[in-house]
Amino acid sequence: MTIFERIKELSKKRNISVKELSLQLGFSENLFYRWKTTNPKAEDLAKVADYFNVSVDYLLGRAEAKPINEPIDLAEVANSDDDAVWSRLLSSGGRPLTEKDKMAIKLLFSDKWDEITQKAKDLDNNK
Repeated sequence: MTIFERIKELSKKRNISVKELSLQLGFSENLFYRWKTTNPKAEDLAKVADYFNVSVDYLLGRAEAKPINEPIDLAEVANSDDDAVWSRLLSSGGRPLTEKDKMAIKLLFSDKWDEITQKAKDLDNNK
């Protein structure tokens, strides 16, 4: 199995297209297709491995797929404004979290239950 095939398989499990994944990670939409015939840069490969929580060795076909189990401090994630952190660590049904989901998680960790409903309503009204 090639690097591209592994990425495509992992993307399918997360219900995201290879093109969407490329764009989310800040790559050109066809980067992974180019990896069929060229070697990826190490930092790009590491970014993909981090996103899927697998090793670079797995993507290269050198190891079995074993998630890298790192403890996640949900309070730290909830207080982060870094979208890369949210996208890498948390998802909803295999898809990236919406702004509404992120706000609900942040409020849960700050014990502001009354605000959850209001913020969710505000986000719905802004669509």
